[in-house]
Amino acid sequence: MPLQFPFSAVVGSDDLSLALVLTTVSPAVGGVLVRGEKGTAKSTMVRALASVLPPIEVIAGDRFSSDPREAAPLSPDGPFAADAAVEQRPVRLVELPVGATEDRVLGSLHLERALSAGVAEYEPGLLARAHRGLLYVDEVNLLHDHLVDLLLDAAAMGRVTVERDGVSVSHAARFVLIGTMNPEEGELRPQLLDRFGLTVEIAAPRDPAQRVEVVRRRIAFEADPEAFVAAYAEAERALTERIVSAQALVDQVVLGDEALLKIAEVCAALDVDGMRADIVTARTAVAHAAWHGRSEVTRSDIRAAARLALPHRRRRNPFDAPGLDEELLDQLLGDDDLPDPPPDGGDDPDGGGGGETDGGGETDGGGGSDPDSDGSATSEPATSCDEVAPAATPQDAPTPQETLVSAATPYRPRLFTVAGTGTGEAGRRSRAVTSSGRRIGAERPRGAGGSIHLVETVRAAAPHQATRGRYDGPLRFRSDDLRVATREGKESNLVLFCVDASGSMAARRRMEQVKTAILSLLLDAYQRRDKVGLVTFRGHGADLALPPTHSVDVAARRLDELPAGGRTPLAEGLTLAAETLRVERLRDPRRRPLLVLVTDGRATAGADAVPRSQVAARYLAATGLSSLVVDCETGRFRMGLARALAEALLAEHVPLGEVTAEALTTAVRGAVRGEVA
Repeated sequence: MPLQFPFSAVVGSDDLSLALVLTTVSPAVGGVLVRGEKGTAKSTMVRALASVLPPIEVIAGDRFSSDPREAAPLSPDGPFAADAAVEQRPVRLVELPVGATEDRVLGSLHLERALSAGVAEYEPGLLARAHRGLLYVDEVNLLHDHLVDLLLDAAAMGRVTVERDGVSVSHAARFVLIGTMNPEEGELRPQLLDRFGLTVEIAAPRDPAQRVEVVRRRIAFEADPEAFVAAYAEAERALTERIVSAQALVDQVVLGDEALLKIAEVCAALDVDGMRADIVTARTAVAHAAWHGRSEVTRSDIRAAARLALPHRRRRNPFDAPGLDEELLDQLLGDDDLPDPPPDGGDDPDGGGGGETDGGGETDGGGGSDPDSDGSATSEPATSCDEVAPAATPQDAPTPQETLVSAATPYRPRLFTVAGTGTGEAGRRSRAVTSSGRRIGAERPRGAGGSIHLVETVRAAAPHQATRGRYDGPLRFRSDDLRVATREGKESNLVLFCVDASGSMAARRRMEQVKTAILSLLLDAYQRRDKVGLVTFRGHGADLALPPTHSVDVAARRLDELPAGGRTPLAEGLTLAAETLRVERLRDPRRRPLLVLVTDGRATAGADAVPRSQVAARYLAATGLSSLVVDCETGRFRMGLARALAEALLAEHVPLGEVTAEALTTAVRGAVRGEVA
């Protein structure tokens, strides 16, 4: 097994090292979510954590790591004798791949035993292996929805129940959940975000000296891993001993009424959702006090706990960045009756490891310092084609030929889908054959995993029983008899927005409506787990403002910064959209695209602008692309150019005012009553 980079050798990122340590001192805290840019050693620190944790005692031979101190362990391998043998083993770090199947996570019928001996035996999954250990999900924001549901259930109940394929099993599943993610690749589902007790924002150090030390230690580790690990062996042992002491002390820490009241005041003043914030903050403060060897919670413990437990609970929508006003926190904590830490037990700087870089950042031997210290539209008349509004602000603002307008409050949009049935990743938009959903048939397995279709497996084996020598007794199966269920559910798609940002769209009221519609569709794409991209066209060309990504909040920021003005290069916009979709199809062939073209249909860039745009539209239509034209033309007299463009694209034509689900409902009701919409 390759050597891991030592936890105590990671430079910087004191918050991350402290959060990881506290959640192991008191697993009831609820795990850690690590948000940060790529190359910041997130994975390095998480994998190094397991090596400094003290070993645990388990019942010998039990596959589910039952605690021998429990009176009646919830284990399918039980019941156990009172004098059952006990053994020690290291704490496990179990990695859950983003693309894991439900069977791999929960466990399922043991196929070999079922086919060879006709015995329905349960084969444990990753959650069983992670019991009393660490469950690590890298890129947790990309985890499929059906796996998120499983984690939510296990985290809430502390147990897993499997009822499928002739198996009925329950076992304990209590683990420390650790997730890492790059926010640029997409946000985390709110229900799972709330299940993480603590969250940490991490970035690469900006201090040149610290960056030099990161590189120096990484190179030394790669040159001679054994010598490097040996150099930090004493620091690792000291860290392990401190964790053991804190785990023994945590149940004795006093959380007084004054401390509880202060925690409640902080959570209420910071306007966090629900009561879980208060509970997690209290548990974290207790763990922090134990980590520093104190028997009573102090102001510094509450401050450290609030900084880690509350930022991600202040979000109100997917486009809000997590954060905490530390000045307000200091004002709330004040200087009242809560005791201060003793001179020798307060802000101890040896919190464990530190930050993270590509392959391992590093800290001084004992770890990073404790982060307790301060650180730290109005409506206007529509303009004519390519008319522009004056600029408003100087530096880094639109030029006098541009205008910048923000979106209004988003609304619930209509559901737009890709035609046909796909085979993409599970999501919530278009019909597809996926790993979850209703069962529609059976097929031979393609790789590991899948839900067994028992009836079809028996049906495949039945005609061959005579040739296999069976005249009585149980059926005789072979591996090629196995059939797994095929299921139809929903898939996620690539939603590529192609937005006209020319002067004809620059009227304040119109651009506000356009941005609000796109923002609403982006929010819908986030909820349906889609990938999104943004192409804009204005002046004399088109720009890929946002390559396809899962991060709809980045798309929302790019949209908010989008100015309007100049001519309308419609053909260039369609051509760039076609090229973007071609490249993305090579990268991710299973993900079907939906093109959302937002325009009034005008094409004014060049003498042959109109014919070129028609050629580009017909080319896109010939590829079989599912597309939607959001018609932004307003006013009493309309030219109908966007409708003609939709016909050339073989696209659905939707007026801007009918993007909302409410407008669709009103139109349907009017049609039913015989009214004119």
